[in-house]
Amino acid sequence: MMRLSRLFLRAFTIWALVLCTTAAHADRIKDLASMAGVRSNQLVGYGLVVGLSGTGDGDLGITLQSLQSMVSRFGMVTEQAALDGTNAAAVMVTADLPAFVKPGQTLDVTVSALGSAESLRGGTLLMTPMLGVDGETYALAQGNLLVGGFGVSGDDGSSLTVNVPTVGRVPQGASVEKMVENPFITNEYLVLNLHLADFSTASNVADAINVVFGGDTAVPIDASSIRVLAPTDLSQKVAFASLIEQVEVQPAAPPAQVIVNSRTGTVVIGGNVNVTPAVITHGSLTVRIREDTVPTLTNETIVTDDLVVTAPAEPVVTQNTEIDVDEPEVRAFLFDPGVSLSDVVDAINAIGATPSDLVAILEALKVAGALRAQLIII
Repeated sequence: MMRLSRLFLRAFTIWALVLCTTAAHADRIKDLASMAGVRSNQLVGYGLVVGLSGTGDGDLGITLQSLQSMVSRFGMVTEQAALDGTNAAAVMVTADLPAFVKPGQTLDVTVSALGSAESLRGGTLLMTPMLGVDGETYALAQGNLLVGGFGVSGDDGSSLTVNVPTVGRVPQGASVEKMVENPFITNEYLVLNLHLADFSTASNVADAINVVFGGDTAVPIDASSIRVLAPTDLSQKVAFASLIEQVEVQPAAPPAQVIVNSRTGTVVIGGNVNVTPAVITHGSLTVRIREDTVPTLTNETIVTDDLVVTAPAEPVVTQNTEIDVDEPEVRAFLFDPGVSLSDVVDAINAIGATPSDLVAILEALKVAGALRAQLIII
């Protein structure tokens, strides 16, 4: 404990010096990693929206059953046949419960129509329990909906819809009722999880932390996690975590990758992409075939005893086929050893290649073993 306190106090004097001497293009740990356990949790609930202007679910069974269940809580007994769901709609309510949120704080909720409602505009969400993955209630949602879309229709069947009128929000519409336990408070260690797993970056993060706090404060666990010894006192732990987030690290260079979106023709080439010696010839061959029929008129002569008659006969049809071959000048270019990204792009642009041409060239280079990168097609 005393060792950690000394390290904590020592960090304040070293931290500013480290930040000043770190390379300008270094990244903060805050931008490279997140604290394990410091995360949001998804909440979901089933509810009922009332007060709609004739745009509800109508006689949908689930809505009528929900109305019947709701009024029964107030001591009223009624049959589903006596209910009308024209001004009500069954909905699903979703929200994110951020880390460290305490009971009494509020959340924004999203309300989505579950049945056949045409619009939720003007509706009010009745009290809805918001459940976590464990089935426990963590918040209660209720309030007036804000709907950005709307829809109108005419008697002739024509209609117009703007945006999505069947989804709305209730700002600060949920009140938190239960806190999610967080390992940040109870664990002896802080665990940093890299957004992009990389052994070199994990090692660099641990080294940067140890430069500031000394000793074996940080130990890389694997390619994505670094374990950091933290103070046990909560006030010191929070300040310690804030210092950790501000430490700057030089991340390792990403792997050489070429990402191709075959649907849009988008090609992203990483900065470390190289090719081995290769010669590329790229061109296009266009073959046009046109077929036409040429009819030739003919006559038929009929000879009788006293008369010679000439009459039109069936025309003779002749097939006429024309084949044109258009093969533009093909350009070839050579990649020498150690060619970098800029050389590849300049050479391909020099021949006027389209995105589809670029994809074909990169695929051919990968098959030939000349492309020193991962080719990822999405």
